[in-house]
Amino acid sequence: MANGAVERESGGGSAVLFSQEELREMSGVKSVEEFVEVTCGCTSHRYGDAVGRLRVFLNGDLEIACECTPGCQEDKLTPAAFEKHSGRETARKWKNNIWIMVNGEKVPLAKTVLLKYYNQASKNGNGSHKSSGKVCHRDEFIRCTKCNKERRFRLRSKEECREHHDALLDVNWKCSDHPYDSRIKCDNDEERASRRMYRGCSRSPTCKGCTSCVCFGCEICRFTDCSCQTCRDFTSNARAQV
Repeated sequence: MANGAVERESGGGSAVLFSQEELREMSGVKSVEEFVEVTCGCTSHRYGDAVGRLRVFLNGDLEIACECTPGCQEDKLTPAAFEKHSGRETARKWKNNIWIMVNGEKVPLAKTVLLKYYNQASKNGNGSHKSSGKVCHRDEFIRCTKCNKERRFRLRSKEECREHHDALLDVNWKCSDHPYDSRIKCDNDEERASRRMYRGCSRSPTCKGCTSCVCFGCEICRFTDCSCQTCRDFTSNARAQV
């Protein structure tokens, strides 16, 4: 690249993200139209290294595709969620706990240039790590009627919301009925209390419920083909407002 920088195409122009010198010693550098990607990881004393690929966007957003196991499907984690997913014991310090491979060494993310746009967005009150008014559904738990253990449900898509919704209506729901994690059995341990605190709120990783992550009904978590009273009331009210 003539100007020695990693650029992002935007409409008719381009925006410089990082210079080649800034990224020169980092492992796994990849530049595409929307972001710059580098190899990252987080280390748990119990589980070892969880490796992933950190994507840095111009608007300050940070996104991690986890590669902790060949079958891991977590490809759009926030740094805080990746830290939790890795099993890191001293969580809530993701800027220091997540590392980047620089010249063969693990360097804390906070000591690299990669947080430049995140910090700018935080200062200006922008970015997806701030509450943007977009509907967000935090993770929820359902208790197994057989073993009495609570199991986590992610609610990031309409399909996941439907799976949780249907499970909630099943008065005989059990671990073996879990829709997207068939590995969970009644013999498996319940999530540790320290991990259960993290529910996926975009405002605060340990939020106990706020207007950013608690939804009282929207087109993602309510269903026109469901006959439960909650969905019927939502559909009826939505039609009345048209």
